[in-house]
This record gives sequence, structure tokens and C-alpha cells, in this order.
Amino acid sequence: MAEAVFHAPKRKRRVFESYDSPFPIPASLEDICGKDFKICQAEIINNNVIVRNPEDIEQLYSKGYFGKGILSRSRPEYNISDPLLAAKWQDAKINMPILSSKKYQCHLEWAKCLMREQGLDDCSINKIIENYTKPFNLPFVKGDGEVAQNDDSYCRVAAEMENVDDGMKLPRGSAVNNRDSAAPNIDCHNKSPDGKKTCLESDSVYTDPLAKHGSEELYALDTKVKMHCQSQDNIIVRCGCKAEEYANQVFCDLEKGKEDAYEYILVQEEEIKLCPEDKAVNDQSDLIKREKLVCRRNPFRIFEYLQLSLEEAFFLVYALGCLSIYYNEEPLTILKLWEVFSEVQPNFRTTYMAYHYFRSKGWVPKVGLKYGTDLLLYRKGPPFYHASYSVIAELVNDNFEGSLHRPLNWMSLSGLNRTTMNVSKELMLCYLIRSCDMTDKEMSSPECLKRIKVQELIVSRWVSSRERSEQDE
Repeated sequence: MAEAVFHAPKRKRRVFESYDSPFPIPASLEDICGKDFKICQAEIINNNVIVRNPEDIEQLYSKGYFGKGILSRSRPEYNISDPLLAAKWQDAKINMPILSSKKYQCHLEWAKCLMREQGLDDCSINKIIENYTKPFNLPFVKGDGEVAQNDDSYCRVAAEMENVDDGMKLPRGSAVNNRDSAAPNIDCHNKSPDGKKTCLESDSVYTDPLAKHGSEELYALDTKVKMHCQSQDNIIVRCGCKAEEYANQVFCDLEKGKEDAYEYILVQEEEIKLCPEDKAVNDQSDLIKREKLVCRRNPFRIFEYLQLSLEEAFFLVYALGCLSIYYNEEPLTILKLWEVFSEVQPNFRTTYMAYHYFRSKGWVPKVGLKYGTDLLLYRKGPPFYHASYSVIAELVNDNFEGSLHRPLNWMSLSGLNRTTMNVSKELMLCYLIRSCDMTDKEMSSPECLKRIKVQELIVSRWVSSRERSEQDE
């Protein structure tokens, strides 16, 4: 058996962020014992560990790159704004999400579907949606197109673009209107209402871990019959509620300024008008297609949360002590988490031992499912370097015997090694060696980690011609 040769990690060409900290904890013991040390919170939903608080999400991902966004590839940075429309209206300097009219209609349909599942009839639903999504009319306060913000209001921006299709006339002065003299077309109000958010739960067919819990929460109106949800401080719409009970509450809430939970977006809408220079009605060339942005409330808000793997969640609880995991609003102990995670994932003990070992060595392990392995090892984190190793973890005894989770033959090992080499990584077999005198009772506690030994084996392809040439030299 030849000695393994260490290859330096391959750094990514484009790095858009700076390295902050390897762990989401203070560096000194004094800071840990101080008041600034914060323990993040997570909850178990459908056998997944989810972090909801935006501050906790930023803390855990930015310092150590724990977890991934449920709607993003890695960093939780999902945005509903259409990037093409945002680039199109960038001259207006609008700091708000911009959606197309077609996408906004999808949000309306999703909201209606959830409200139907609450037992509301179509007439009531249409009335609620119409009142909730009506446009706002507020005056301009700036002439350079920039959205004016203050403590009292989020005033309106005027930005209207007139586009002409083939065969249509382009009116004079077609451009983005950023002057005070422009007619107001966009309204937005930043005085957030004080209303609670409405969580409409449904039996979603998607495989998202938050599907049953209602990850896509509908902020329909602050006018529902209010009942506190056990899982979070939201408001749930009771089935069979009458729309008449909502009407009076709508105006009361608006008068009180209860709009904290509302999200305002800009919708690009089209309108067709006749050219003012001509009077021919039937001539299609005299029609002008105008596009404008209208500020409306988003009837169906989509939130992105941080999803932690079981190994990451237990490491934050057991090794760092900076995370508390709840189930049904009850915090779980370390022993209970060890037991629950072992039931949810049969090889959890093995993969966590490997995760704990490599994290302690300074690597950032991530799930290696897409390459057919247990873990991928990154230096510093995925934003800085490509993964260096694909790891398969196995728990064996002193004689390297045991019930292997992933038994390999020569054919499967060769195929796995070829797959790993094609993505510029190295295949590593990580053997976690337990003493023969260790009982199942000892393995039922994370204290068994103290008696586990680790042996790493890097698998590389043997090329006979290369070895022969090296011997000749």
C-alpha cells in the first residue's frame, strides 16, 4: 500500500465573499460566557431540521457554512424578483421586487387555492383578494427616480416605460420617467402594518420538508378569525369562516395601520391605448402598448429557511452548544436527539462520527449524495474552494469487520472512483474503528465518540505504465 500524496485544494476562480469565521461562536471563552453569545433555534419538521429566524440563518451560514437554503443551491438568498425585469427598470433605481403580470397571477391562484382549502367560497375569496391586491396611489417626493424612504412612509416611485411592437407607433418621449412631472404609476407604502401573518396549511404534493407545515405562507388579510398556531405565532384561517366577518375588520386594521407583515411588490402591467395623433380605431398600427409598474401587496409570500443536515444540527448542539432544537415547542436533549436522529437515518452514528472528525480537522463537510458518497470535504467552505475529497464512512471493529452500510466490490469501487476523478476529486474511505468490548448501550450515547479511532484510506487508480516509467527513471 503506497503512501497517499496530498494535493492542494483547488480554489475557485471567482470568489464574491470574504471568510468570516469557521464556527458561529466567539473565539474566546470570555465572549462565550458573556451576554453577546447567542444560541440559535431550530425545529424538527417532517424529519428535517429547519431554522426560521433570519438572524440565526445568517449567523449559521456565514460562520461555518452550515446548512443550505431550501429554495437556493447553497446560500439562502432566494428572491421573488424577476432578474430580467429588474435589469430592465434599473434606471428607475427601484429597491423593490418586480414581478411580471403572469407571475403575479400565479401568486393569486396559489392564494385562492389555499383559501378554498380553508372552506371559503369563490365569491368570498374573490372579494378578499380584490380588496387585498388593489393598487396604491401615493404622491412622489423625489425627482431622480429613487424611492424616497422615511420613518412614516415608503413613498411612490414613478417609472413608466412605453414599448412599441412591430407595426405600432412609438410616441414621443418614450423613456423611463424619473422626473417630478411624470404621471405617477407606481405606489408603495412602507408604513408596515401591525397585523399578524396568516398561515394557511394545506396538504401539498411537493416533497419540500416544509410542505405539510406550510412553508409557503399566505399573507391573505389580517381579517381572519384569529387563532394562535401551536407551531408558530401565526394566524390560521378556520374552515367555514364567513366573509362577512372579515369586512368590518379590514377597515379597522387599515385605520390602525396594522401592516407590519405585508410585502409590497411592483407588478409590470400592460395597457393598450390609441395613438393621440390619429383617430382611426380599427387600425392596429395606431395602438400603443404601454408597460408600467404598479405597486400591490403580495397575496402569497414565499419564505426561504435554512435546512440543516442531521450531522450539522447535532454538531451545532453537541460540539458547539450554539443551537437548540425544538419539537412541538419542546427543546430536545442531546441524548434524545442522538436517539431520534439514529431512528430517522439508520447510518447517522457512522456519518456523524466522520463529520465530527473532519470538522475538528478544519474541513467543511457537506452531504455527498450527488456524487454517490456520504460526505464532501471543502477547505474553508463551498464559496472558496471546490471539494477535495468524496468520503465513504464505515463503522468497523478492531479486525475491520462489521455490517458495512455500503458494501463495495471491485466493479462498484472502480465506477465510484471513476466518477470521483471525473469531477476532480479524490475518493476517501473513512473507517471508524470501535473497540470490540464496546456495548450497544455505550453506542446509544454520543460519549462513545471518545473511544472511536479513525483510519483514512485514499483510493487512487493504479496505472501500470506510469509506475514502470517511474521505476526506469
